[in-house]
Amino acid sequence: MNIEDDDDAIKPAEKAVSPPKVSRFFQEQPPEVIEVAPRVLRHWTRRDVLLFGAGAVTALVGGGALLPQATLERLGVLRGNKTWPRKEWLLNRALRIDDDVAEAVYSQNRLVPTYTKSQITPLKNNYNGATPDPSYIPEWHLSLDGLASGISVSVNIRNLLARFDVHEQITRLVCVEGWSAIAWWAGLRFNDLLQAYPPVSHAKWARLESSVNLDPSGNPDPYFVSLDILTARHPQTLLATHFNGRPLTVDHGAPLRLVVPVKLGLKNIKAITKISYVAEE
Repeated sequence: MNIEDDDDAIKPAEKAVSPPKVSRFFQEQPPEVIEVAPRVLRHWTRRDVLLFGAGAVTALVGGGALLPQATLERLGVLRGNKTWPRKEWLLNRALRIDDDVAEAVYSQNRLVPTYTKSQITPLKNNYNGATPDPSYIPEWHLSLDGLASGISVSVNIRNLLARFDVHEQITRLVCVEGWSAIAWWAGLRFNDLLQAYPPVSHAKWARLESSVNLDPSGNPDPYFVSLDILTARHPQTLLATHFNGRPLTVDHGAPLRLVVPVKLGLKNIKAITKISYVAEE
């Protein structure tokens, strides 16, 4: 008897499947028994052990890098091994992944989504330390270094607004802390500044600094970020001067801040006071 004949020989009562009763449908069902050949099971076990081991090593290295050096020495980890990854190295690698993804996904012709004014959401202050006192604004100026001309340039907010066209965009700011907000920005395109004040030919990075940034105790704590020149030239990368149709307030980085929606929020530096073009990140 072949397989088909064998199926036909099954009694109708055995082939019929009654719909589950409602009273038992929601009850916990016994675990389904799955038979696996021992050879396959052994193969899976070895593979899973290797994957688990690799994951454990990665977690150990990553978590260990966040520990103070004194703790690692006390645990004997650094005994004879002074090349244990530093915390800064691990965090910088995480940021580089963000940079690499942005470079692969976005280009001059691939933009982040834009929104309507009805979709705008509240944007909190989120200064890492204390909010600076607005007394710096009247004397604020932007210093530009690393220019092809070989000289340093200083401009104020009036110079920038008079010389460059103002562009508007409503984009989402995504914070590394897990929150995001849709905001309406306006300002000059970073690329327009680059064309007006070209950097040296070997420059690959823009170093942006805020000298007015403060720590949680209110003490001076300059903040800086590195932004690759290609991202600086992206058409949605703004040196913003306005927020929600009005000049920036101190809370949001007056009078000039970076808005780069293809990067995480920590790159969107507030109250920029200096831009330097350099070869290394």
